[in-house]
Amino acid sequence: MSTSASGTDVAAPTPPAEAAPVEADERAARRERLRLLTRSGTFIGGVVILAIFVICAIFGETLAPDDPFATNPLDDLAAPSGEHLFGTDRVGRDVLSRVIVGAQDILIVAPAATLLGTVLGTVLGLLTGYFRGPVDDILSRFIDAFLALPTVIIALLVITALGPSNLTVIIVVGLIFSPIIARTVRAAVLQEREMEYVAAAQLRNERTPYILFAEILPNVMGPVTVEFTVRLGYAIFTVATLSFLGFGIQPPAPDWGLQVFEHYGLISGGYWWPVVFPALAIAILVIGVNMIADGIAKAFER
Repeated sequence: MSTSASGTDVAAPTPPAEAAPVEADERAARRERLRLLTRSGTFIGGVVILAIFVICAIFGETLAPDDPFATNPLDDLAAPSGEHLFGTDRVGRDVLSRVIVGAQDILIVAPAATLLGTVLGTVLGLLTGYFRGPVDDILSRFIDAFLALPTVIIALLVITALGPSNLTVIIVVGLIFSPIIARTVRAAVLQEREMEYVAAAQLRNERTPYILFAEILPNVMGPVTVEFTVRLGYAIFTVATLSFLGFGIQPPAPDWGLQVFEHYGLISGGYWWPVVFPALAIAILVIGVNMIADGIAKAFER
């Protein structure tokens, strides 16, 4: 109860009776998901792996034992030893230092590409899932046609046309992932659009953007979050693959895929370390991200 300027008691507005139980259920669900994540060994293990690489990306130049760009032709292709734990590459650069600093580029490009793909895919999924008729048919056919094409070939063609750069890789990988994410979001929206809260918003004559982004989107954030983490692992592998093919991050960057590309021909000569250690870094990071994705997916399934 409140008092107006004239001294008359005016009843304070109260939320609908059903709002409080719904909010309480949502808070309880979030607490339960958080509890499941904190007790998931898979999720915690993935977070630890990812955290190690993030630390390398942020503090790589400080942690690296040597200058990752400094060449020493007199010490080229030195085997792993106490002086160079991961050995040196073909121009004498310390492989361990380049693996540590190489985390920086891939942990900028891959998450940025995944974020772009998730945003575009979520918007497409909301539109195709909410609207029926021509909008759904046209966008769905476009998505199906795009998914039928080999993604790596599309990426190579676009990057060849635009020129290789970090920004180009981010845009290309993001666009490649967006239809895949859109299909998942669309399936979730098709279920949500039949719920009573959507019908209530329509009866209140709420605008379509409000219904899509304020009503439906919060209720499909589970699939969106899972898709983001899953696609992040694919993005890391895709960026490394493009670098290996010479169309991704360019020299002299210590990118892992680029290091493999520059030295894989030396394996037959017994010089395995410039290839194996960057390849292991790619594999371990992808495994860590997939462990996080698996933990999140299981938490949202409960």
